[in-house]
Amino acid sequence: MSDKPTWTEAAEKRLKEIPFFVRPAARKKIENFARENDEPEITVEVYERAKAKFN
Repeated sequence: MSDKPTWTEAAEKRLKEIPFFVRPAARKKIENFARENDEPEITVEVYERAKAKFN
């Protein structure tokens, strides 16, 4: 698996709903979550699981 997970278009769209000033930190947390869970791709499902963990 590459160092950086890929994002599906739908997951990227969800990420854009986050305010721009916290988006880079959110992206990093979600990508770290994906790596820790051996997810090579960030789908909406992975995005939602990561979001639930951090909320």
